[in-house]
Amino acid sequence: MVPIRPTENTNPSIWRSRRSLGALAGLSMVAIQAAPFGLGPTQRAASLMAGSSAVAAEAIAPPATAMPSFANLVERLKPSVVSVYVDAEIGNAAARLDQGGQGGDSPFEFFFRRFGEPRGQGMPLQRVRAQGSGFFISADGYVLTNNHVVDHAKRVQIKTVEGKTLDAKVVGTDSKTDLAVLKVAGSGSFPFVKFAATPPRVGDWVLAMGNPFGLGGTVTAGIVSASGRDIGSGPYNDYLQIDAPVNKGNSGGPSSNIQGDVIGINTAIYSPSGGSIGIAFDIPADTAKRVAEQLKSKGIVNRGWIGVMVQPVTAEIADSLGLEEAKGALIDEVQTGSPAAKAGLRSGDLVLSVGGVEIKDARDLARKIAELEPGRTLPLQIGRSGAQQTITVTAAAYPNDQAKVEPRQSNPSRTGQSEPRLGLYLAPAREVEGAGSEGVVVMGVEPNSVAADKCLRPGDLVLDAGGKPVAAVADLNAAAGEARKAGKHSILMRVRSADSTRYVALPVNASG
Repeated sequence: MVPIRPTENTNPSIWRSRRSLGALAGLSMVAIQAAPFGLGPTQRAASLMAGSSAVAAEAIAPPATAMPSFANLVERLKPSVVSVYVDAEIGNAAARLDQGGQGGDSPFEFFFRRFGEPRGQGMPLQRVRAQGSGFFISADGYVLTNNHVVDHAKRVQIKTVEGKTLDAKVVGTDSKTDLAVLKVAGSGSFPFVKFAATPPRVGDWVLAMGNPFGLGGTVTAGIVSASGRDIGSGPYNDYLQIDAPVNKGNSGGPSSNIQGDVIGINTAIYSPSGGSIGIAFDIPADTAKRVAEQLKSKGIVNRGWIGVMVQPVTAEIADSLGLEEAKGALIDEVQTGSPAAKAGLRSGDLVLSVGGVEIKDARDLARKIAELEPGRTLPLQIGRSGAQQTITVTAAAYPNDQAKVEPRQSNPSRTGQSEPRLGLYLAPAREVEGAGSEGVVVMGVEPNSVAADKCLRPGDLVLDAGGKPVAAVADLNAAAGEARKAGKHSILMRVRSADSTRYVALPVNASG
């Protein structure tokens, strides 16, 4: 797996819905043509000509197309969709969130309100009754739903469209894709649905089914309005965007095409208010199928892992690397002893392709590595120091706990040296207590400077600049000068913050 650092999200609220209600209304217009009575000869002739023109126009107008009926499809699919009821123990903040309030500690809380996701660590636990949706994926009683629907569940029940309530157990969960598999207690033969073999096209019809607001067995219709959406919830999903009304309680329910195959799992909605405004996000069927198969058979999901941290390539980073196009994934840090380290990958390498398939961005690399079977070997084409080369990496299984870089602490009372063009006040790490001997420490950042705009903070450690190690402030000044002489607009610095390392491209021709 390749972790990706979150970037600031500026979208309005997107809610992960545990409970979707929508209505479809149509308008019809009827035109009434008046007969030409009580008119003079000239007026009557003009009126008749106008009437004849209207009739002629009507004759050549295309016939109205009737809207499709989904009744037969709904009748076939509805028995496979269930309501999911969960008794859980979560913090008070989570209970308030489920009741429509806000709060919690997620950095995306303002933008992504995840209905039912536990919040408030350290707060008193409270029993809550939550609800969502799900659907049978096999005749022997396996049900797919969202992880956030059953997270922290103490008891799970499902209710069929016929009103039958059945106990269920959680077989496996995967928080990274927000999916979970349940198994109905006892035996029986249950109606189930299939996953679509091919992804939908934008503009295709879609039916969303589920348990909005606890109403149960509700169907709404719309179209697929976009694909490949990144809603900031992690690197392992490219969401489908649909315009079918989806609300609280629809989480975990299926979205199907007109053939009756599942194309996605309802997971989140775009919502400034908490209710549907007609924009919802689905986990694609190919992701859901792959994860569901592993959860059903093993209870966990095995992902490939090579042990690197990556970040997207911005236009400024591309410029600092001498690239004409911003693409690929930039390696921030290589974990010691990881497959990447053994293969010879380095911080600053730009991953361009995996197994001959071009890498679009950091998320694309993360998904491709995660999909690898542990033990599989693949060639990675990388860019390093202006040249391209191929490095072969053998993926390992994603470890439960990845080593973290220990936070660096700086002494803010010391006086740093400044690089005014960058807006930074710096000091060699060896002169700052607890900072070690590598790099230079950010002692201060000028307000409204380019460094402040790039979120550099006191205590950050600049490890190298322009591809060269930095041991003193003069090294950074020299690297900035070389970048200017080479006609570059930015200098690429590798910066270590509290528990992570990233690349920052700072303009070198701006005053700080």
